[in-house]
Amino acid sequence: MAPAFRLGCPRTSRGLIAKGLLRAEMARRNVTYAGLVEKLAAVGVEDNERNLRNKVSRGKFTARFFLQCLVALGRTSLRLD
Repeated sequence: MAPAFRLGCPRTSRGLIAKGLLRAEMARRNVTYAGLVEKLAAVGVEDNERNLRNKVSRGKFTARFFLQCLVALGRTSLRLD
């Protein structure tokens, strides 16, 4: 389980939390990076598998990208506690 989200936590910690949340959601839904590329394209976001892998593995992506991925995966809510 990812550590608790705190507003004052370092940027790298927030990136690790977001990365963990995204990977966990992909695993729950049994979606690969190639599958996520297709799902993102269906909601109007163009990217490729290599870029997605790099973004997620680094944990450095925008909140917008994170939310786009959650929407593409069919996630309608997110709890941070």
